Amino acid sequence: MCEKDIRVVFALGSHRPHTAGEQARLVGKALFRRIRCGDVNREQSVEVGHTRRGTPVQVFRPVVEADWRVYVGNIEYHYFAGYTGGAKALLPCVCSLETISANHSWMVRDSAAAGRIEGNPVREDIEEAAALVGPSFLLDVVLDGHQRIVEPAAGDVTLAHRQGCRKVDELYRVPLAEQAGIVLASAGGWPKDLNLYQAHKSLENAAHAVRDGGIIILVAECGEGIGHSRFAEWMTCADSPDELLRRLQERFVLGGHKAAAIAKIRRRRVRIFLVSSLDAGLVRAMGFEPYASAQEAPAAAQSEMGQAALLAVMPHAGSTLPAMMAS
Repeated sequence: MCEKDIRVVFALGSHRPHTAGEQARLVGKALFRRIRCGDVNREQSVEVGHTRRGTPVQVFRPVVEADWRVYVGNIEYHYFAGYTGGAKALLPCVCSLETISANHSWMVRDSAAAGRIEGNPVREDIEEAAALVGPSFLLDVVLDGHQRIVEPAAGDVTLAHRQGCRKVDELYRVPLAEQAGIVLASAGGWPKDLNLYQAHKSLENAAHAVRDGGIIILVAECGEGIGHSRFAEWMTCADSPDELLRRLQERFVLGGHKAAAIAKIRRRRVRIFLVSSLDAGLVRAMGFEPYASAQEAPAAAQSEMGQAALLAVMPHAGSTLPAMMAS
């Protein structure tokens, strides 16, 4: 095999395209100049079959036609697929929007939850889809809070992924004796707080740590705004959390699914204080409360909840899963 036989496909899922500078950073400038690199083109997808749950598996043609596929990524918690990594590099990452929507529609099941694989319909559907495509090799990593590799997970797409998941649980599943009245959560910096669509994952993890009627303070720059037009529409158009959830149950809409997930948090009477660069009026229109700094928001939260309120701090909320201890 020579360099002309290698192609690097940057996965997008339902997210925005990469800039050329971001692509070069992902593979290194030297390799970027020598090897064919480019984003997935969802319009150039071919169908390879259907999963047992009826998901049409439509995959970027060059991925399907490759003699061998190497899935590269990192493993951390995912709020409805259980964990990132593994076969998730195929679905949703290099699939059509129709395929992504069909798979993600299973997120409404209670068994589609962070840190859960067995019985998780989203993860099971993902792995069945990957099996339809053909032979692949996994090279995932588990990172620490400074983005350093602490453990590789290489080999069989499923078996190696499970090994990585066990390491994630060892490092980032945090037992809680009780939920806190206030949770101060940082998305963890760029690119996890690139926009609200990305930072939402940190909000989901923080929701495990807060009690009903409590306050989550989410610190996320969101320099690129909300990040998804349909997500923005759903976040700003509903009169109540119940309305959002009803709309998603009537018809699953990609982008709307994250707005509905936030609605589930707000339905627990949890208030969300957002420290970001977003316009304050826009933040209020989404049902959040805007704050200018990570110092101002906790002071306001303690004023609301009382000085005795339990405070939990999550500096890397996107990677940390609080879990209530069994009583």
